This record gives sequence, structure tokens and C-alpha cells, in this order.
Amino acid sequence: MLLAGCGRAGGDVVIGTAGPFDEGYAKLVRNAIKLAVDEINQEGDLRGVTLSVLDRNDGGDGVKAAAIAEEFRADDRVVAVVGHANSGAMVGAARVYDRGLAAVIPSATSPELTGVSPWVFRVTTNDSVNGANLARFAAGLRPQRVAVLYENNVYGRGLAEAFRANFPGTLVGVDPIAGDGAMVEPFISYYARVAPDLVFVAGTEISGRALLREAMRQGFTTRWLAGDGWSGVTTDTAASEGVYVAVPFSIRDTREKAVRFVEAFRARYGEEPDANAAMAYDATRMIAQAIREVGTDRRRIRDWLEGMQGKRSFDGVTGAIRFRADHDPDRSAFVMTQARGGTLLPLETR
Repeated sequence: MLLAGCGRAGGDVVIGTAGPFDEGYAKLVRNAIKLAVDEINQEGDLRGVTLSVLDRNDGGDGVKAAAIAEEFRADDRVVAVVGHANSGAMVGAARVYDRGLAAVIPSATSPELTGVSPWVFRVTTNDSVNGANLARFAAGLRPQRVAVLYENNVYGRGLAEAFRANFPGTLVGVDPIAGDGAMVEPFISYYARVAPDLVFVAGTEISGRALLREAMRQGFTTRWLAGDGWSGVTTDTAASEGVYVAVPFSIRDTREKAVRFVEAFRARYGEEPDANAAMAYDATRMIAQAIREVGTDRRRIRDWLEGMQGKRSFDGVTGAIRFRADHDPDRSAFVMTQARGGTLLPLETR
């Protein structure tokens, strides 16, 4: 344990990561981290060290995530962490990282993580920002009757609350749903009768696909709107057609750095990355840049990340990344996409 904060003159150093790797979006996060690490090692110039990835499946559970965070903190090879991949797990793990290991969050968006620790940073925007943006977009669609469904967890409750606080129109229902997609039939049956012309869902891809498939089975047609938790619903091409999904990054970004990332990911894994993967890739490369500049000492890495404020920023595939004083990103990136043929296309390029 006394070695945990020490730097290294050479050899292997480790970036830890954790998430519910049985879920599609979390697999993409892990794959993006591994892609970045391999590229970094090929590029060299890392003060004589070689990076590797230590990944653990936390199942999205806060208690398990905290135990994994303890494992990372006790392992003197681990110099920083990218993760955890979802909000519930990261809320549980943050108190452990607060004892001396920097964690850069790629995809957990709960407002509970804003300012949670001097050692925890986030490259994606939080649900207070996302919910407000989604509410403004929904209002622009001029719906007359809107229903809200939300997963009854940290992510779902936070995003739904932000949407409700900022949506100026009429809500005809607000209901919690299970994150595993169970028991969606009663909700679809009910709202098929209520007939909202827009349904906002604060949830992830598993419950999302279940809702869309059941709606298609029952012939319930409406407009569907969701945050980046729905990035993976396009794997069901027919059921997801036409849904609106807000993401912090689009794989159709034409900037050279973004194009290179998407092409490299596609070539290696045979599938396209999502916004969460892009954020994880940037988080990994940020940590590598810290190692290049200040070495592998845990506190120096944390201090380097702290220094990414004001006029200083890291140029990532998702754009310039700098942190506010509360360690959330100093940006409000928001790309509204619509599912077309199994792909999320930015609205302006439909």
C-alpha cells in the first residue's frame, strides 16, 4: 500500500476500467480504451513505460464497484482509472477513489457525481445539462401530450427530473420502469390508450429495446426521445427506426481526428463506436498525456488533470476537453440524432 502513490522509472503501468460489460454500450467503452492503449504503446514516448488495461465487470452495481475500486487502489501498478461506465456504479466507487486514485468518467452522467471528489473527473456532460437540452428539443417538436418513462435508478431518476423541470408543456404521465426491460407490456398497453404524441425515456438500451419492440408488437405509434443511454437501441433496426437520441458525439463528425478514431475502431472490432466509446477513448488518451508530461505518480496525474481548466484543454476526438472547478467538462456538447436504417444520423444530415 505504501507503493500506491509512487512513480515508475519503466516497465508496465496499468489503467483500470470497470463497467457492466454484459451490456453493449459498456463493451464499446472497454474496446475503445483497449484501442487507445494499443495505439499509445505503438506511438511510444511514454517515459519508458508500457500501458496495459485491467478491466473488471461491476455489473452496474455500486457495492461491487466499490470493491473493484478498492482492488484498483491497492494495486500499485494502477496509475489511474477510466470509469466506471454507469452512474450507479460510479457513485459507489467515487468514495474509494477519493482516497488517492484519479478516475476519469467517460459515460456516467448522474449529477450526484458533480464535484464528488478532487480525484474524480468527467468528460461527458451531466444529466442536469442533458435533461434541459432534451426538454428544449422536445418543446421544439411542439407535442401536445408527453409521457415520461424512467428507469428507477440513479441515471433514470436524475435525467427524468431534469427533463420535467425544464419541459414547458403538458405531461400526461410519469412512470418508473425496470432497467432489465421486464414488464413493459402494461406500460405500452396503457399509453396506447392515453395516446401521447411524444414519449421521453430516461433509460438504457436494454429497457429501450424492450419498449420499442413491445410498441411495435402492439401497433403503438408515437415519437420516442431519449438520451445517450439509448445509443445501442439501433441494434434492433426495425423497432428503433425514427427514434430521437441525444448524444455527446456523433460518429458522423467530419473532423480528421474523429474520422480516424471511427475508422480505426470499425477496422479493429467490425462495428461502429458510439459516443460513450469516443469519450472513453479521449479519457484514456488524456491519462496517457498526463503520463508523458508528469510521469506515473498518482497525485501528479491528478494534478495534471486538475490543470485542464481555463485556457488549457486536451484536444480529443470529441473536441476540446477542459474541466470546470467541479470537475465536470466545461462544454455542453449535444448532438441530436435520429435512427435511420440501424444508424444514428445527426438531424442535419438525415
